Amino acid sequence: MAPDLTDRLNDKDPERRLEALTALRGVPRGPQAPGHVNNHIHTMYSFSPYSPSAAVFEACRAGLTTAGIMDHDSIAGGEEFIAAGRVMGLPVTCGIECRVSFADTPFSGRLINNPDQKGVVYMALHGVPTGQHVAVQRFFEPLREARGRRNRRMTERIHDIVSPLGIGLDYERDVLPLSWSACGGAVTERHILFGLAHNIIAAIGRGEPLIEFIDKRLELPLSGKARAYLADTENPGYAYDLLNVLKGQFVSRFYIPATDECPPVREVLDLSERVGAISAYAYLGDVGDSPTGDKKAQKFEDDYLDDLFGYLRDIGFRAVTYMPTRNTGPQLTRVRELCRRMGLFEICGEDINQPRQSFVTEKLRDPGFSHLVDATWALIAHEKLADEDPARGFFADAAVREYPDIARRAAAFAQRGRALAR
Repeated sequence: MAPDLTDRLNDKDPERRLEALTALRGVPRGPQAPGHVNNHIHTMYSFSPYSPSAAVFEACRAGLTTAGIMDHDSIAGGEEFIAAGRVMGLPVTCGIECRVSFADTPFSGRLINNPDQKGVVYMALHGVPTGQHVAVQRFFEPLREARGRRNRRMTERIHDIVSPLGIGLDYERDVLPLSWSACGGAVTERHILFGLAHNIIAAIGRGEPLIEFIDKRLELPLSGKARAYLADTENPGYAYDLLNVLKGQFVSRFYIPATDECPPVREVLDLSERVGAISAYAYLGDVGDSPTGDKKAQKFEDDYLDDLFGYLRDIGFRAVTYMPTRNTGPQLTRVRELCRRMGLFEICGEDINQPRQSFVTEKLRDPGFSHLVDATWALIAHEKLADEDPARGFFADAAVREYPDIARRAAAFAQRGRALAR
């Protein structure tokens, strides 16, 4: 692939990005397989190395049969993602990920699925109909602004910590330019830490001097894997690997609890129902060895999962989304059994936000996960049908009456999704 086309896939102008993608349609694709789906790809509208066009291109190169955009607090990349899917002949689906407050729930004082804060939950709106993107983007605009105010305060805290060590960090200079906030994107803690990672590398260098700085000056523990990545001075993803260390070990030193940017869970559930999306709780599960190194070993919702899932069902959640690569066999079995018992739709997607991650989820090749592949095609059908008429969506009254059993409904909608994609 020509370097200029690579650069243009991440150009600031979406038209130039789509032009570059059109020029790359003939690039060989990876071998496709039925399990090659992913509904949780981040783009530069939150934190990622990929624009929406680049994400679709990489999805095709990896051999995905479908792809889904899932940015934090923003669906601004959805229009381009759909257009890029058309260019490459790849069926796509659009969603948005956000954090909500569980302060007024029985779980307010618990660490649920957010590593940084008790009583705050990550959730997703899947299958957002195209005609509702503007309404969803507008809903999250004041929340992105509130997040920006907290981001500035956290950046100042980091500067106070690292400036005695000869490192500076400025929000306007070092963080905002890494984001696409000017065109509707979100700025996350990862942007802040990515800016810090770049400044540490610029001041200290790579390899052993940086490892010593992390060990002795910042006093952060390094796993064997992380140490090996940072020892490799030619590592093309060096800044991302340093970011993972900082994300896993440094956040507690500067973190300010999120408040104004996390609406009550029922408000977002109401939004999801109004726009015809599918609300999903993002199951994390107790963490042992994090695949990407950005999460330390920690306990989350597993100890009270039965009660939590019952509550999610009762307040109106439609689905649970999870990442098979991040969980153990027993965790996955338990989640699947609870979803079936509670009547919650199962959705999957592997969080893609850095270059070392594979777009392909190897576990989905297992026939035992075929229902998750069907769920992806069901999302595609839901999104298209609900965009034409909300009464035709996956959870619309007519669909529920025709297929009361959610597994049968998913299979029927998956068949429609595959047909619509031909």
